[in-house]
Amino acid sequence: MSTPEENFAKLGLNLPPAPKPIGVYKPLLVDGNHCFVSGHGPLQDNGILQIGRVGVTLSLEEGKLAARQVGLAILSTIKANLGSLDKVKRVVKVLGMVSCNNDFEKHPYIINGCSELFAAVWGPDNGVGVRSAVGMGSLPGNIPVEIEAMFELI
Repeated sequence: MSTPEENFAKLGLNLPPAPKPIGVYKPLLVDGNHCFVSGHGPLQDNGILQIGRVGVTLSLEEGKLAARQVGLAILSTIKANLGSLDKVKRVVKVLGMVSCNNDFEKHPYIINGCSELFAAVWGPDNGVGVRSAVGMGSLPGNIPVEIEAMFELI
């Protein structure tokens, strides 16, 4: 059975730099055997946040890729703070927020970009937790997707 670190390596994806807080908050907080990760945006490998609005300036596929990029930023924060993805036992909860118009209805499809990444890293059982996918009138800095998550630690 492969470890989360080995599973991630097989994906051939790059982690962006772990994002720095842009406000008064911690990017990650450990409480007992749970790890809470603050809302992250689609931080690219060059350290710049992707901007746009899903269904307006970004297609559905571009929005889904933005959500995957948010997932990569979350993985980067986990590694920077915990040292390894192997310290996470399972995904407990994901809250995905999509910047879109009020008639947009494909929020779950967009957030699948992150959820599919987590399932590939921790497997179909431990990598899938409970989830909400909601639309927002705007997100900080005009980012298209923001995601926060909670994990159970080993």
